[in-house]
Amino acid sequence: MNWIIRSTRNTKFHTNLHEVLKPIWQELNNYSWILTDLDFMTDDQIPIDFNSDVFFLSREQFEQAYKSKTQFIWGIIAAVLPKDVPDIKVISELSAEDPEVWKSDHFLISQAVVEITALDSSYTIIKFTDKKISDLFKEYFKEQALNLQEFAEES
Repeated sequence: MNWIIRSTRNTKFHTNLHEVLKPIWQELNNYSWILTDLDFMTDDQIPIDFNSDVFFLSREQFEQAYKSKTQFIWGIIAAVLPKDVPDIKVISELSAEDPEVWKSDHFLISQAVVEITALDSSYTIIKFTDKKISDLFKEYFKEQALNLQEFAEES
């Protein structure tokens, strides 16, 4: 239930949230979102900026980023239950460059139901704790969603 996208046939660019989350968006109605260690480009008005290291967003706030044409170059983006929001100090110390992101079933944000890691506009890693949501994602992206463990072992 851990995938990596390196081809962008279904997406205009890596980590375009609207395209990456498109097949599972309706399954994510009840979650809050955590974003940290971000570098991004956008021309749209979104509820994140470069003045903070961590953002805790409601579904409605996150939807603005989801609907935008924002490219996340680096960053960690996670869906969590609203009651499971972790400590901001712990989250602010996370890095998308942590070697642990390449480990299957290892979540940098342990409370995450979905965790997306944007890696230098080259790769998008997405991990799931829910098999149903993972299967929807894989069905949509087909061969573009590579098994993370197999990819890491081959690299």
